[in-house]
Amino acid sequence: MQKMKAHVLNLAFCLFFLLFQCSEVKQEKTEDEITDFTGKTAVEKHGKLSVDGTFLLNERGEKVVLKGVSFGWHNWWPRFYNEKAVGTFVNDWECTVVRAAMGIDPDRGYIRDPQFSTECVTRVVDAAIKHGVYVIIDWHSHTVRTPEAVGFFREMAQRYKDYPNVIYEIFNEPERNSWEDVKAYSEEVIKTIRGIDRSNIILVGSPHWDQDVHLAADNPVSGYDNIMYTLHFYAATHHQFLRDRGDYALSKGLPLFVSECAGMEATGDGPINYDEWRKWVDWMAENSISWVAWSVSDKDETCSMMLPSASSEGNWSDNDLKEWGTTVRDTFLNLIN
Repeated sequence: MQKMKAHVLNLAFCLFFLLFQCSEVKQEKTEDEITDFTGKTAVEKHGKLSVDGTFLLNERGEKVVLKGVSFGWHNWWPRFYNEKAVGTFVNDWECTVVRAAMGIDPDRGYIRDPQFSTECVTRVVDAAIKHGVYVIIDWHSHTVRTPEAVGFFREMAQRYKDYPNVIYEIFNEPERNSWEDVKAYSEEVIKTIRGIDRSNIILVGSPHWDQDVHLAADNPVSGYDNIMYTLHFYAATHHQFLRDRGDYALSKGLPLFVSECAGMEATGDGPINYDEWRKWVDWMAENSISWVAWSVSDKDETCSMMLPSASSEGNWSDNDLKEWGTTVRDTFLNLIN
């Protein structure tokens, strides 16, 4: 009888020990599954990006919506192309992406001054990497220049292929080219990038200032992963018809990225149409589309965010910003991250 009691006690102890161990394992697993991203940068939170269907995903397979600003043409507003300006957009405006718009054809653009142009772009890219956000390297042109673009993006891919921060925008806004021409150009540039950088996101433009996404949806680039297509809008000019085109492209499985947008007319001037701007912001949110607002410049036009008196190096107050600058900043700060 004594042996029987001892045996029962031993079994009970073993059972209690096993249950305790299982509870500990389960608790440890639960703690491992919950990651605290407080104080982490955007790239620390999301890591390497990828595309699945129409969605941009982080390295854990979760949807990501980036938001940020585009610097103005580097050849006219190089003063803002610096690390402190990038830091202000990250820390004060809560941007998760910035765009370096490298002008191609104008004076001091890439064609006439490639060294200066590349230096401006790389200052922004290096600053974005330092601050842990994503950065778009934008070939800011309206015409096809295949050899020059191939050479530039080969250099950029070789320099930044190991950084998940980098996104390549290979053609800002094709103006008068057909989709067939734009597609052929894009395939050449993509082939060059993918020979070096096999996975970072590449953005492809479409005719008529990135409005003809329906044409790209019917005949997209094939054979490559992590390709997205840019749609640009100016809310006072582009209304429901362009959102309808975007809906059509999405319905065909074309992933969209709004790499340039603003609230006024397509000229960059005129009053901000707040009603249409809100419709666009809501549409992008409903479709989990990342977006970038134009532009960090101080020109006498509505779409320039800064006053001429604004510092080149950030830490701007409301007194440094024009109406569009405060609108963009406040839109970012009111969005749910």
